[in-house]
Order: sequence, then structure tokens, then C-alpha cells
Amino acid sequence: MRAQPKTLLAWLCDRDRLPYRRFEGRFTEHGVRLFGHSPNNPTCGETQFRRWTSGKLVTLPSPAACQILEAMWPEYTADQLFGPPAKDDPQAPAYDLEQRVRMTAEDALDGADATASASISDNTIDELRDQVTAVARRYHAMAPAQAYEAADRLRMAIERQRDRTQVPVQQQELMILNGQAAALLSVAAFNLGYFEPARSLARAAAMFGETTRFTLLQAYADGTLAYIAYHTGNATEAVAKATRALSYGGLGDVAQRRPQAIKARAHGHLGDVTAARRAIGAAAEAGRDCRDDLHDTVGGEFGFAPERLAMSTSTTALLIGDATQAAVDAERALALLGQRPQEEQSAHVRASAAADLAHARLLADDVDGAAEALTPVWDVPAEHRNTGIVVRTARIGRHLTRPAYHGAQLPMALRERIEDYNRVSPPHRIGPHVAILALGV
Repeated sequence: MRAQPKTLLAWLCDRDRLPYRRFEGRFTEHGVRLFGHSPNNPTCGETQFRRWTSGKLVTLPSPAACQILEAMWPEYTADQLFGPPAKDDPQAPAYDLEQRVRMTAEDALDGADATASASISDNTIDELRDQVTAVARRYHAMAPAQAYEAADRLRMAIERQRDRTQVPVQQQELMILNGQAAALLSVAAFNLGYFEPARSLARAAAMFGETTRFTLLQAYADGTLAYIAYHTGNATEAVAKATRALSYGGLGDVAQRRPQAIKARAHGHLGDVTAARRAIGAAAEAGRDCRDDLHDTVGGEFGFAPERLAMSTSTTALLIGDATQAAVDAERALALLGQRPQEEQSAHVRASAAADLAHARLLADDVDGAAEALTPVWDVPAEHRNTGIVVRTARIGRHLTRPAYHGAQLPMALRERIEDYNRVSPPHRIGPHVAILALGV
């Protein structure tokens, strides 16, 4: 038995034979009549339509949306439309079986026709795919908040197109793109210091990958979940997530590099030096020359460039107490980065590697060398100071509080500068002010 409508709006849609797609078309038409052809006109996606008809809304939609609904059913106010349904319809004619049968047949035909024709241009999907690739490849040059806004706009554009097609192949492509947008949103949220939303977005990306059987996206999302676990003090979970990220088929060399690097850091934090070194070796292995469609073809933030691997290995070396190797790897990361064209150089990698180099020099009691190494860090604009940079500099600041440095002018000056530097970073200024662990990205 069909459930009774919860709202007058749901009841009217049933009465007037308005499933979502017909409702959306009529809603758009009335919006154009009221407000003209404007990109600011209210829209109604399928998920929103379900909320409107569910009877669970706490507040009314926007005034413009209410105005459109009142134009669609001028005999009712918005308050009435979102209230309980009427018991009787004074406008309903006497029951007519013939009319009912004819309307049902027409509805079925219209529904079949709508299903057959409900598609979008393949060019639209190609454009969205190009936009996802562009955001991924520009990610290193954008501030975390800017990257988040770009990825979220893209996600909404993809969602709008999903509402407009019923072609399975197109739905599949759009879900994969939606998952990639969610993955980029997760990284941006993490870089802003919002760990819980970052985790939820990574899980959403993983679910899109699972639904579409696009295992490359699942692997990337699990890698993201691994380093979120690591940064929230769950190193054992980080190892498990990174191991699962490596379990999927079809991964290229780059795809395997990232989870191995995360495993190395997690093992280092757990004090398992042997396992950490083994993971470092696995991350550095090459020779298979294997590529995949996400980590290589799209690349950008989905990739894991050699300089980023060297930066990560430097952080692991610090965790296992090998300051000499940390300095070597940090210097290699900076050298590899310097070989790239200026527009392809990541400020995050440069600042992070420079901070690791400074920390390694501090461990060798070279305060002057540490101060010199920090020079590129100070050049990063406030809006680009993401979680990884903040974590590393905060770790140095804590090291400089040791009794051996008390009363020394340069360590005190560096510590104060780091405090000022991090205070205006997004994780401190607009983030949730969580206790960020000094472990590194």
C-alpha cells in the first residue's frame, strides 16, 4: 500500500500527476515567468523535492521558491503547502474510472518517453571531466579555502547534471566525477584543519568508488582516510587504512607510493623502525612503469610526485630519529622541486621540506642552519599555510622550548616567529582549533 502524503504539496503532486521530473520542469517554467531567465532563479533537485514533500522541513524554503510554489498552486499559501494535506479536494471531480485509466496510460507513456529522452550531451560530461582535472592539477597553487570552493562548485554542477540524465553510462561517469570532487573536498577540508568533515568527504568518495567499481578512487580515498587517522592520533588505524588502499587491483606505481609513504610515517610514530624503513623502501620502488587513469592521467593532487615522496620520507626519518637521513631527503625534495617550472612548484612541498630540514639541523644543534633552512617557509602567504605546514612548524616551535635553548636569543626569536606565523594560518584562524598533532603530512 502506498504511504499517505505527508504534506499538502505531496498530495497535490500526486493529484496532478507530478513526479519529480515533471514537477521540476513546471517549477522552472514558473520561475522564468516570475523572474525571467536568470541564473539566480531557484532550482529544485530531486533530493530537495523529497525533503519538501516529506513533512520534515523545519523552516520554509527561500521566499523566491515559496513564491514559485504559490504561483503553481495560487489557491494555497506556502505555509499551507508545507502543512498537512487536505482531507478532501473541493476541486476534485466525481470519480471516473475511464478517465483514471486514460490518465494512467498517458502517464506511463510519458514516463517511458521521458526515460528514453532523459539524457545530457556527452560534451557536458567531457567538460565536467576537464574541470575536475583542472582543479586537481591547479590544487597546489590554490589556497585551501579557494580549492574547497572550486571543488564544491564543481560538485554541485555535477549533481545538477545527475538530475538530468537517466542513461546508466552517463550516471556512472557522473558518479565517478562526483567522487573525485568529494576526494578533492576532503583534502581541502583536511588542509583547513577540519578533520571530521574531511573524513566524511573521504568516505563519500570511497562510496562513489565502490558503487561505480572504480577501485582507483577507493584506493585514493582510503589513503586520505589513513593520513586523517594518523593526524588524529590513530596510527594503528592509519596503517590499516593504508594497507587497504594498497589492496585494490589496477593501481599504478604512483598510486602505491602514497599509501606506502603514509604507512611509513604511521609505523615510525608507533616506534616500529623496521616496518617504517620497509615501507619507505616499498614507496621508493620503481621499474614496473605502471600507470592508472586517476593517479597518473588526472594527476595533480591525485598524484604523488617524487619531491613529495622525498618530503614524506624526510618526515618519517625524523620520527624514527634519523636526523641525517631526514636532512638528505629534505634537501632532495627541494632539489627535485627546483627542477620543475615555476608554475608547477608546490609551496606546500617547499615549505614542508624546508621545515623538516630545519628540524633535522636543530637535532644536530645547528640553530643557525635551522634558521637559514626556514627562509622559504616565511614566504608562504597566510592563506596557503595548510595543516601540513602548520604541523611541521609547530613541531619545531615545541623543540625550541627545550631547556637547552632558554635565554638564547635566536631560538626565542624563531619560536615567537613561528607562533605568529601559525596564528594567522587557516587551521588556526578559520579551522575548528583542534589539537593538531606534530606528525607531518
